[in-house]
Amino acid sequence: MNDIATRPPQLPTDLSRPFWDAALAGRLVLQQCANCGALRHYPRLLCSLCHSEAVTWREASRRGRIHSWTVAHHPFHPSFRAEVPYTLVTVDLEEGPRALGRWVGDTPVLDEPVMGRFEHRDGGVDLVFEKA
Repeated sequence: MNDIATRPPQLPTDLSRPFWDAALAGRLVLQQCANCGALRHYPRLLCSLCHSEAVTWREASRRGRIHSWTVAHHPFHPSFRAEVPYTLVTVDLEEGPRALGRWVGDTPVLDEPVMGRFEHRDGGVDLVFEKA
């Protein structure tokens, strides 16, 4: 009963809208503190270093290395039931922050170079990673 169109839609907020707009265009953007320059991902209101609300957005390379991975055997939403098991990876992006995405390919290897991309689906996009 898995229909990709039935997945929960992504509902951008004022805070996350620049991220989702860029993702729809196939670009990964990160928040950058306009006060101290720290990069952060996922979008959030305050800089974790200086607590400033001032923010700009910076395009990321989408390149990184696998920090960790796990295989999901239980769907977090009923629309993913037919896809389990699937692999999720946490990636250390070249720019510093970490990102979480779905893995495409054979079993991932820790510290393996990867490249991220966005896959379009009804209701939004999904960040996926594969071998670089």
